Amino acid sequence: MEHRDELLATVASLYYKMNQSQREIGDRFDLSTATVSRILKEAHDRGIVQIHISMPIPHDFELEQTLIERYGLRDAYVLQTSGESTHDTLLNAIGRLAATYLERVIKNFSSGASIGVAWGTGVHAAVSAIADNYTRNTDVVQLLGGVGELVVDSPDLGRMVAQKLGGRHFDLHAPVLVEQPQSRDVFLREPSVREGIVRAQSVKLAITGIGTMQDEASSFLRAGLLTRADLSALRRQGVIGEMCGRFYDNQGRCDRFEINRRIIGLELDDLRKIPQSIAIARGEVKAQAILGALRGGFTRVLATDDITVRAILALD
Repeated sequence: MEHRDELLATVASLYYKMNQSQREIGDRFDLSTATVSRILKEAHDRGIVQIHISMPIPHDFELEQTLIERYGLRDAYVLQTSGESTHDTLLNAIGRLAATYLERVIKNFSSGASIGVAWGTGVHAAVSAIADNYTRNTDVVQLLGGVGELVVDSPDLGRMVAQKLGGRHFDLHAPVLVEQPQSRDVFLREPSVREGIVRAQSVKLAITGIGTMQDEASSFLRAGLLTRADLSALRRQGVIGEMCGRFYDNQGRCDRFEINRRIIGLELDDLRKIPQSIAIARGEVKAQAILGALRGGFTRVLATDDITVRAILALD
């Protein structure tokens, strides 16, 4: 066994450290390339070869694959956490992971393709991490009406991305939430608002967050659009989350909620049809909302962390 281990270690060292080909190694030891290949596999299986890949931002590849397989995602980015970290620190790291996906997709855009941007802290973390590329000339479209009180508001985030990519920014000139469905109808009769909705429907990439109905993490509450009593009432109706300002239940259904008839922006059915989309969200408080969004098929890619994924899987 000792002689066998020596052979395994020697062949592996020549291959991995000295960059010799399997043919070169075979010639030296009078072995076929097929035998050299089997030796390398045996060295790996027995732990003589241990491959370590140093990732700038650590992924949990196993949880990524679980998300992809269970929820039919195109891709997933799961931050591997370690030690004590604040919510903001983790979200910023997830934003950097999401930016790697965004930059790869944007790089392959054809001329005239545009990006749609929603709102939220997750979106802010991702777009802040996108590298400047002023020569892209990529236009950015607002996916929902404005809030006006938050630094994570859709127009502000859209302008940030447009500036980074050297493109134009197209506002949706309306509030995200109005008092009555009739008020929304008035806005939708405005040509500029109708054109904004059509433009949002035609984007090739959507960047969104996922909102929760829990008081401590609700963007609608933080923006002053809803009260704690409003959120409590929505929870009693079965609402567990929102994307692009649209509220849905734990199966991703949204048709029965009256509040959605007062929202101005992209419909969730439209969001499903966008060729590329990524949602950025984290935290056990958002696990139920993220699960509902996954069940509804509202995003093709999810960026989050291992703590959140384990909470999602525990719920499902």
